[in-house]
Amino acid sequence: MKEFLRLQEDRGRGFEIKMVHTGYLLIAVFTGLIVGLVLSLIHRASLKSKRAAIEIETEKEKIKIIGESQREAEKIKKEALLEAKDIVYQAKSEVEKELKERRSELNHLERRLRQKEETFDKRFDQLEKREQELSKREEDYNLKERIIQEKEARYNQLIKDQTQLLEKLSGLGSEEAKQELLRRTEQESRFEAAKLIKRMEDEAKESAEKKAKEIIGLAVERYSSDYVVDATVTAVTLPNDEMKGRIIGREGRNIRALEAATGVDLIVDDTPEMVTLSAFDPVRREIARLSLERLITDGRIHPTRIEEIVEKARKEVETHIREEGERAVFDLGLSGIHPELIKLIGRLKYRTSYGQNVLQHSREVAYFAGIMAGELGVDIKLAKRAGILHDIGKAVDREVEGSHQEIGANVAKKYGENQKVINAILVHHGEGDPTTVEAALVAAADALSAARPGARKESIESYLKRLEKLEQMALSYKGVEKCYAIQAGRELRIIVKPEDVSDEMSSIMSKELAKKLESEMTYPGQIKVTVIRESRYVEYAK
Repeated sequence: MKEFLRLQEDRGRGFEIKMVHTGYLLIAVFTGLIVGLVLSLIHRASLKSKRAAIEIETEKEKIKIIGESQREAEKIKKEALLEAKDIVYQAKSEVEKELKERRSELNHLERRLRQKEETFDKRFDQLEKREQELSKREEDYNLKERIIQEKEARYNQLIKDQTQLLEKLSGLGSEEAKQELLRRTEQESRFEAAKLIKRMEDEAKESAEKKAKEIIGLAVERYSSDYVVDATVTAVTLPNDEMKGRIIGREGRNIRALEAATGVDLIVDDTPEMVTLSAFDPVRREIARLSLERLITDGRIHPTRIEEIVEKARKEVETHIREEGERAVFDLGLSGIHPELIKLIGRLKYRTSYGQNVLQHSREVAYFAGIMAGELGVDIKLAKRAGILHDIGKAVDREVEGSHQEIGANVAKKYGENQKVINAILVHHGEGDPTTVEAALVAAADALSAARPGARKESIESYLKRLEKLEQMALSYKGVEKCYAIQAGRELRIIVKPEDVSDEMSSIMSKELAKKLESEMTYPGQIKVTVIRESRYVEYAK
């Protein structure tokens, strides 16, 4: 029983314990629900607060972005205004600059127009003076014509009176008396007419001579230039005396190569730091001078290098010749001259006539002829054109037979010059009749340029002609490639083609030419004839 009661008691205790656990469990569940509900409310409140905060932040960001956009817009607006101001300023500056240039150009044109107006006024005054002179001459002519008519009427009356008197006194017939009277009257009339013509011719000559002197004096006064007499030697300065040995080379091979390539006599004497180039042809001297100066600067002096440098110098001189011709034509204000004629004009710089530089002489003649043509009111351009071309034949007279007038006329005709210029070239030394006033002015200008004191020297011209004749005689032989008269004409150096002339023929050529010089030329001292025959064999290693 006790056990049963104890078991019942234990069961009651167990049930109580279970009830307590169940109560706790219910309390815990209820508490969890309450806590969950509270947490849910708290979470919802938190979400609402976060959304509100996000909305607030979004509004602030919007306000910030709007502010920044407004500031950026203001900045862009300011920059655009500044750029617009710069563009306006630049445009204004360019407009002001252009206006300034236009004003300057207008002022220049205004000055030119004023000058032309003054020139036209002077020309108009000159024309009025000439018109007055012509009117005066016409009045004089009319007066003289009236005098002649009066004398003729008086003579007719005298004839009539004498006829009547003779018929009474001599009893001659009317026809016989008339013939006798006419013969006597004719003699008297011829005498009076001759006297009148002689007086008019004397007056015309006096007036023409006075006018010509005025025009020539004006031309000389308006053109002032120093005369230049070309020499036949050129000095080249050396950096030191050791360079002389390098120029001469081993056993003289360098100096011989230089003389053979240029045709110039190279004189190396005791003069310190200087060598002399001697040749009558200025072109050769110029080529030799340029070649020697470049060899000295380069330092590599040997026969092959010498030939290369000489060839380059020759091309450079040809270019310089063309530029000189273009400069002369440009200075005279001429145009339309054939390029080949311009080259020939440039070649005149290296041509002399009686020691006078022909290009300088031709420029003087063109200036003189132009000035006199302007005073006489004829074609100035034509006078200048004929003046610069009047001695063009001297540029090729060493290559073509004939006088330089005929050669020049043929050359001008070949390159399309008009007949007036050709006539001026042909008659500028008085060998024919000029067909234009400009041709006569060119002849006068030529004499005026050549007659200036010291402009020409007869001795050097004869000397140069003798040297030219020496070379021409040597070039007449077959197989001669080059020929140079050097050492003031005391040596004639001939270079022959080795494939055409043998050693034996070279020996015979030197002897024959020496005899020919003795028989046909007159010269002081003696002339050494040197014939050079050289064979070269060149191969290239590849």
